[in-house]
Amino acid sequence: MRVVSLVPSATEIVAALGAEALLVGISHECDYPPSVQHLPRVTTTSVDVEATGGDIDAEVRRLQQAGQPVIAIDEQQLHRLAPDLILTQDLCQVCAVSDGQVHRLSARLGSSRVVSLAAQDLEGIWRDVGVVGAALGRENKARELTSRLQRRLSRLGRSSSQTRPRVLCIEWLNPLYLAGHWVPQLVTSAGGADIGAVPGSQSRRAGWSELLGLEPTCILIMLCGFGVERSRAELELVEDTDALDLLARVPTWILDGNAYTSRPGPRVVDGARLMHAAFRGESVTGLEPWPAGVC
Repeated sequence: MRVVSLVPSATEIVAALGAEALLVGISHECDYPPSVQHLPRVTTTSVDVEATGGDIDAEVRRLQQAGQPVIAIDEQQLHRLAPDLILTQDLCQVCAVSDGQVHRLSARLGSSRVVSLAAQDLEGIWRDVGVVGAALGRENKARELTSRLQRRLSRLGRSSSQTRPRVLCIEWLNPLYLAGHWVPQLVTSAGGADIGAVPGSQSRRAGWSELLGLEPTCILIMLCGFGVERSRAELELVEDTDALDLLARVPTWILDGNAYTSRPGPRVVDGARLMHAAFRGESVTGLEPWPAGVC
């Protein structure tokens, strides 16, 4: 079987199922596991991913208003790769090629099957693992992987303190967005209480004054698509007085959102582990305090 993955989470699921050798093409965003880096890229974007968060947001909105794709498929490359299976998603058109475009291209290719992932919460992630496993003929591997991930979350919850910090999870800084979807469940598994979102909800726009009123005792900065270093640079650009007041008073941690919270794949469990470390005041790889603090 020849598999093309158009979304990083799908690439990670395939690899976690032990089927990495089946991949013949990946998206321009796929960066894990490192061993896939040599594969041909079948998507592109005109957005400058090195720009500030505010500039990226403005460009994405401009493209959407103009009816232009944020992420495009290299149709010639896809045709050359001749995949039997194309993995995509229909959760976010900013994060991957639109589902409709993929199906239209697949119809032109003739022999490609399209599997679209649609996780909104942890249960959806487990379902997606099963869907990919079934498409690859690895149903047993998928069940084993899901059980293993669920056990890890369960053990994490049992080791948590009975006093739950009141947590805000920030997914984007300019404009300000609070993380939704599976993130509140990760917070719960890690021993916290997400006071800004509920499981399965869309990430939502918020204001710093609103966050002040929620009285958080811990803030997690987990910017979508950004690692710790990029997130730190974004925090240094914040000038809103309410934001500066809140960040100065409430213990704040930067978490590698690109790797561990924004992708609905196996590594979200590692994201919960990092949250758990933050709640305990422990700096570990993928997590650092801003500028210093203990939740």
